[in-house]
Amino acid sequence: MSESNQSTAAGEQWSEYVEELNRSFVETFEQNMRMQTEFLDSWRESLAEGDLDETTVDGMQGASRAYEVWMEAADAQYELVGETLRGEDVDLEEFRDVWLNAANDAFKEVMGTSAFAAATGQTVGDMLEASEQLDRLNRETLGSLGFATDGDIEEVGERLVELERRQHAVERKLDHLVELIEETHTEEL
Repeated sequence: MSESNQSTAAGEQWSEYVEELNRSFVETFEQNMRMQTEFLDSWRESLAEGDLDETTVDGMQGASRAYEVWMEAADAQYELVGETLRGEDVDLEEFRDVWLNAANDAFKEVMGTSAFAAATGQTVGDMLEASEQLDRLNRETLGSLGFATDGDIEEVGERLVELERRQHAVERKLDHLVELIEETHTEEL
């Protein structure tokens, strides 16, 4: 066999291999999509039958809508791969944009639910509580070590303000007494 025939045979084998690989990829992708859709449908049915509170249902529906966004992105990605395999010129930025847009849309679906708001509120509440506990622990530790705490400094500040107020009151009374004495002294003369 000549070198040219060997090259042609190898090229044909490679083409057959790539074609089989592409066919296998497409079949696997389609099967995966069918299985995920079946799972999502059964999940939705179980949600409709259950006794769940409104917030939980809203959260699950948001997750379901986000999942649909991801599946649409997977379909778009599949189409782009198909175009590439057919030899069409597909910009790599298109692949990236499909997933970036899907991520934005999926996050919007989830973050717009009352479940997300409730979870966020709970997290913020937990963080505030943890912060208050940490502050209390810090004050107790500083106090046990003999350092001034913010409460001690505020108390000293309040006492200073009260002392200044009293000092001004005493100064006004003294000024008034001085005026009376001066008036009395000038009348006697």
